[in-house]
Parts: sequence; C-alpha cells; structure tokens
Amino acid sequence: MVELDKPAFDVAALLIKTGLGRKTIQLAPKQPFFSQGDPADSVFYLQNGRARITVVSAIGKEATITLLTDGDFVGEEALASAPSLRLATATAITACTALKIGRQEMIRTMHEEHAFSDLFLKFMLARSMRVQADLIDQLFNSSEKRLARILLLMAQFGQPGETEPLLPKISQEVLAEMIGTTRSRVNFFMNRFRKLGFIDYNGRIRVHKSLLNVVLHDQLPESDAGEKPASEISTEQLEAGL
Repeated sequence: MVELDKPAFDVAALLIKTGLGRKTIQLAPKQPFFSQGDPADSVFYLQNGRARITVVSAIGKEATITLLTDGDFVGEEALASAPSLRLATATAITACTALKIGRQEMIRTMHEEHAFSDLFLKFMLARSMRVQADLIDQLFNSSEKRLARILLLMAQFGQPGETEPLLPKISQEVLAEMIGTTRSRVNFFMNRFRKLGFIDYNGRIRVHKSLLNVVLHDQLPESDAGEKPASEISTEQLEAGL
C-alpha cells in the first residue's frame, strides 16, 4: 500500500480562517483589542492595520512600549500555564482587521501544527530581539537618534513593499513616550530631519531611506540642545500628519 503524503499545513490559510475558537474582528482607530487588567483569554493576529501597546502606572502615567503592524501577534500572555490578566493595553492606531484566537484553540493548534508553532516561535524570538534592541537604544543613544529609529521602524524599512512609505497617523506625545523625551523636542527633531532631507511633509510624513544614515552612521550635524523648535512644521501640522 502506498502511503500518501500528508498535505502541508497552510499557515496563511489558518490566519485568515474563522471557525470554532477563532473569529475576525474589525477595530476603528483608538478602539482597544483589550485593556490592562482584562482576563488574558485570547491571542490576536493583526492581519491589517497599525496598533500600539501601552501600560499605565499605579499613579496613572501612560507609556507606549511598542508599535504593532501587519503580521504581528499580540496578547501572547494568554498562553501562560495559568489564566492571567492583561499586563498592558493594545489599541488600534488605524482601522484594523485581526483574527482573535481563543486560548485553547491557540494551544491546540500549536501542539498539532508544527508549521504554525515554528511561525509563532520566530515571531516571539523577533519580538525578544526587538525589546533588547529597544533597551540598548534607550540606554546608549540620543533622543534624536532614537526618534530616527522609531520612524524607520514605523516605515517598515527592510520589509517587502514601498521603500519610502507614508507613516500612519500617530501623535507626537506617543513618539515622545517611546523615545523618552518631550513633545517639543520631537517637534524640533522632525523639523531638523525635514531640513536635512530625511523626511518630507505634505499632509503626511514620508520617510526617506537617507534617514538610515542617522541610525547606522551617525551622519547628523551637531545641534544646539537649547535651540527652540523650528517653525517650518508647526506642532498642529505634525499632529495632523502623524
């Protein structure tokens, strides 16, 4: 008897398929996937859109810890051995489409489908490396260089697709939280990047590949730390474009 080969597991098909333990959800900008303190009972796979993860301290101070884009998982704490609570809040920045996968369905699929387990493991390792890089960035780089890195990550340089894409809308406060500086400094740095040709502004911010020089080669003229933010792009304009 000839044994037929088992068809290869289609990871992409699983991540767009609804069914028992899985459903597709649509979120509007600013709508949460889940909130800090909620039961951690599911994992989300972001199919389309941008989102962010924030935490709120005991005294009510909110901070953005990372941004999410197409192909990211969020809510993986649901896979802990014992049911737990959400440690952070995940919120849509743009309109988002995501697959919500229940805890038991996620565990079952990981046990039975090794191709999916491999995909999820690669994602978790990549996220771990990203967190490590964020920590090094925070410890050793200037706030201006940290902003350049965040803009490049948001523009998804190194990913397939457009090389100088428009950024999704995101406030200066969020950028300031992520790099550990003030909103006025973010405004100043954005104007400086524009003057140097690293970004364009025409209703939306477009990041150019030349901004990589700031991160990789420190090719940035010295700036006066006491200089006031430039006025070519006003705070209100940047808020509308980010």
